Amino acid sequence: MKCLNEKRKSKLVVETCLLAGKIMIENGSEMVRVNDTIDRICHNAGFSDNRSYVTLTGIIMTVNPNMGSQVISIDKRSFDLEKVSVVNDYSRQFQSGLITLGQFYHSLKHMDKHVTRYPFWIELLGAAVVSGALEVVFRKNYVDFWAAALIGVLGWVIYSITERYTSIRFLSEFISAIAIGFSAIIMFRLHLVSSADDLITGGLMPLVPGVPITNAVRDVLSGNLISGPSRGVEAIMSACALGFGVAMAIKIMG
Repeated sequence: MKCLNEKRKSKLVVETCLLAGKIMIENGSEMVRVNDTIDRICHNAGFSDNRSYVTLTGIIMTVNPNMGSQVISIDKRSFDLEKVSVVNDYSRQFQSGLITLGQFYHSLKHMDKHVTRYPFWIELLGAAVVSGALEVVFRKNYVDFWAAALIGVLGWVIYSITERYTSIRFLSEFISAIAIGFSAIIMFRLHLVSSADDLITGGLMPLVPGVPITNAVRDVLSGNLISGPSRGVEAIMSACALGFGVAMAIKIMG
């Protein structure tokens, strides 16, 4: 009976670690944080001899050599750092004894299935602030603030819609950049703004892959030479998609 309970516990620990790592990677966490969270969960559950291998596309781990390893695949990646923070909070609560391992696992399951991103209107507000503020901070152009904010919102709407209905990577960035370029040039030709270049730059800011670039550098500096370059390639591809989209808009409108 004791052996059976130990086997069930070790299986639950592995499933909890795999789910926690999957949620963190899918929502933009760096590999160092994922490895540390998995190690802490295992240590606090009484399995200090765990082994794990974490990449951008999957996690392999075991806590008991007798039960073999288990694998979980990661097929999609976006950015929702609030979920990463919530997983860390659950891990600290488990460490402090405020929740049990079973409660920890079921909380992760609930968050993975039912907790969504911020409301869409907040995302649009953020895109407007980021895009419009660029005109003020770098150009001191208060007149074009609302035009830049409007283009930033337009770009984010097109990005969100395209990402929702297509499975082709980087297509959403490409189409959004084209729309931003068209809109900025049209507004400039209608003499509504003083510079199309500033509007394009501001409109692209919400779509720039800042988090992947930061995580890529952190992964490389921490010695993870697989996930770091992989994130870097993803960030470069996203940046190229944005650049090609704007270039196509300028070529067509020119």
